[in-house]
Amino acid sequence: MKPTTRGTLAAAVTCVAAAAAAATAATPAAASTVPVPLPLDGVERSLHMEMPHVAGELPVPVPGAPEGTRFAEGHLLPERTLPRLPVSGGLPGGDVRAPLPHVLGEGFDHLGVSAPAADLRTAVPGLALDTPLGRPDAENGGLPSLGGEPRAALDTPLLRTVPGAEIVTGPGA
Repeated sequence: MKPTTRGTLAAAVTCVAAAAAAATAATPAAASTVPVPLPLDGVERSLHMEMPHVAGELPVPVPGAPEGTRFAEGHLLPERTLPRLPVSGGLPGGDVRAPLPHVLGEGFDHLGVSAPAADLRTAVPGLALDTPLGRPDAENGGLPSLGGEPRAALDTPLLRTVPGAEIVTGPGA
């Protein structure tokens, strides 16, 4: 192999490896929350006073795989006709840090409230139906036998989270 061919091949492999590394490093799906800052710098400069620092976090909901249907013996329809769909995400979070004038002297004290985004796991309600018809019956000429009254059930929605918050005071910028 000529040296120029080797150099061209090495450069191409390096470019492909760099592109693959950049594509895997910058996936937006890897972030569970999106930061949302509230810019108050212009208000601080125009009013010549210290403004609160306000920032938030919005969760990115991620749908999961639906629970599969289960067939039960003696029923015409599956146990979960409309399966529940799990969705994981989070509760929105916030961070507020406000200046408080110091009553006894010069300077500022600060009050801070921090409520980080909490994980949230949910599942939408599912539906289970059953008809009054049974299996085909050989003694009834192949027609299904009547099994009783129709049944419908709604699976309860699921909601699991553990939110938290923190309030702090003290000196600071």
